[in-house]
Parts: sequence; structure tokens; C-alpha cells
Amino acid sequence: MVSPVRRCSRTACGRPAVATLTYVYADSTAVLGPLATYAEPHCYDLCSDHSERLTAPRGWEVVRLAIPAGPARPAGDDLEALADAVREAARAPRAPRERERPAPRGREIDPMEVARRGHLRVLRSPDP
Repeated sequence: MVSPVRRCSRTACGRPAVATLTYVYADSTAVLGPLATYAEPHCYDLCSDHSERLTAPRGWEVVRLAIPAGPARPAGDDLEALADAVREAARAPRAPRERERPAPRGREIDPMEVARRGHLRVLRSPDP
């Protein structure tokens, strides 16, 4: 089972990450900001201790963006808005697209093909 909490990228540190470090090599800048939404391969997640003690190589600049004190959790309004959007999308009648066309007729019909949408085909499950 994988833990949903992202951990600090520093070796032997198992504390939860609170900040993300990104390097901008062209500008010789290290940017330390709030924990990124997704773990990126070119970024480093840091715990609070390592993010506070971060130093950059000589000649580099460190840009520190404000990091929220508490854990980031979606607000109730955000969750309600998302649920309302999903409900609305489910209720809206779907208009056929111009690209969609019915399954071919005549000799071209595949007995396993149920429907077609563009280049995609819906196939019937084979009988066991």
C-alpha cells in the first residue's frame, strides 16, 4: 500500500513534505514554494526543517514563496462546486458531434461491432 502523503526528498528523511524546490538553471535561481499539486521528476519535495535550512550554491539566488502553515485541504465550497459540476454534466443532454457517424451498413458490418464513434469502435463481449 502506498502512502498518500508525499515525503521529503532528502535522503533518510521520512517527514511529510510541505514545500517544493525547483531549479531555474538559466537564471541560477532556486525557487522554494508551496507543495506542488503533483510530484514532478525535476522538482524536490522538502519537509519544513529542510525547507527552512535550504541554501543555494554561491552565485545562485533563492526565491522563497509563501508556504501555508497548515496542511492543504480542499474547502467545503470547492468540493460542493466540483460535485455540482459533475451533476450538471450528467444531466445535460448530449448533442451528437459532427464527426460521429453511425456504424457502416451492408457488407462492412462486423458482427462484434455494436457502435462506432469516429475511429473508435464498441465491440460486443465474446461469448464464453
